[in-house]
This record gives sequence, structure tokens and C-alpha cells, in this order.
Amino acid sequence: MPNLYGDILSDLCAGLIGGLGLTPSGNIGENGAAIFEAVHGTAPDIAGQDKANPTALLLSAVMMLRHLQMFDKAERIERACFDTIKDGKTLTGDLGGKSKCSEYTGEICKRIKN
Repeated sequence: MPNLYGDILSDLCAGLIGGLGLTPSGNIGENGAAIFEAVHGTAPDIAGQDKANPTALLLSAVMMLRHLQMFDKAERIERACFDTIKDGKTLTGDLGGKSKCSEYTGEICKRIKN
């Protein structure tokens, strides 16, 4: 699928799951070369304010780990992200919470370690 259509499809899907802050992406070439990144842009309006939602970036890393066949590591990160969201106590503003990016990320890291 050409990149243009992939961009359109990923943006449409982002709307279905809660926004661009949750949407990972991967571009995998026929020769196996791959790039994984969050769908969202750089968000200069919130730069340096500790407000960004890192979920899309973390889930992009999960996709990369699966591509590298590091399934156990991918599962731990993905589970920590989803459990943190499901718990609802430490969420960034775009998810309806009041936590800073660093607090949200800290909670995910704590769950990965445990």
C-alpha cells in the first residue's frame, strides 16, 4: 500500500481508538527494512510542558520488538501500557487524566519492572 494511503488509513483509525496519542505505526519494506514511529507529529504547542502522551511511541516500540522477534519484551511493555490506561489513575490530559507525561511514563515503567 502506498504511504499516502497508509497515512490516511492510520489517521482514520486513530479517531476510532481515542486519538493520535495512542496510534503506533510501522513501515516495513519488501527487503525487511523497517521503521517504527508514532503517527502523531511533534506537537510544538506542548513542547517542554511535560504534557505529551507517550503511548503511541511506546506501542511503536512494541511493534519494532515484535518485528525483531523479541516477543516477551514486547508483551511486557504493551501489557504495562494497557494496564496503566485501564487502571485510569495515572493518565495524561488527552486521556482524561491530570498526570504529567513523566508521571504516566513512570507508572508504565513501574509495571514493566514488577
